[in-house]
Amino acid sequence: MEADVSEMRNELQSRDGLWRRIQLECQKLYTELLKITEYKDMQDIQIKHQSSCVQCTEQLENKNTELLLFAESGEHQEEELNKIRNHVYRKEQSHCSEQERMKTEISDLTEELHQKEITIATIMEKASLLERQLKMELETKHKLLTKQQLLEFRYQVIKSENTHLKEMV
Repeated sequence: MEADVSEMRNELQSRDGLWRRIQLECQKLYTELLKITEYKDMQDIQIKHQSSCVQCTEQLENKNTELLLFAESGEHQEEELNKIRNHVYRKEQSHCSEQERMKTEISDLTEELHQKEITIATIMEKASLLERQLKMELETKHKLLTKQQLLEFRYQVIKSENTHLKEMV
């Protein structure tokens, strides 16, 4: 019986260790989720920054219009206008490529987050199953222990009766 109890303790400790590892993994995944959320917040800030860049681009375009009016006064002004246009074009191209890169990165992060959520759900489901199995095993062991105690008590009663009968004989 002590061996069974010891074996049951060992198994409970083993399952407790597994449960703790699952909880640690869940905690790690939650930490990663927080990091991803923080990164997404940074992306939102960058998007807001980009909208201010769009306003700057619009302002530059307005300035380009003003420069066109002054371009009639000389070739030098026209050259400056071309330089500004090229600069604005390069900025817009850079902005578009950066925006595409960020969209791709956000999409990748969203997919990764989805995969991690699926992993967390799977781990929680397995943990719940293990917990139910453990409870069932504990109930079974408890019933067996109760039966053994009852049998021990009956043995003691019979032994006592036997001793009494021997004395009478």
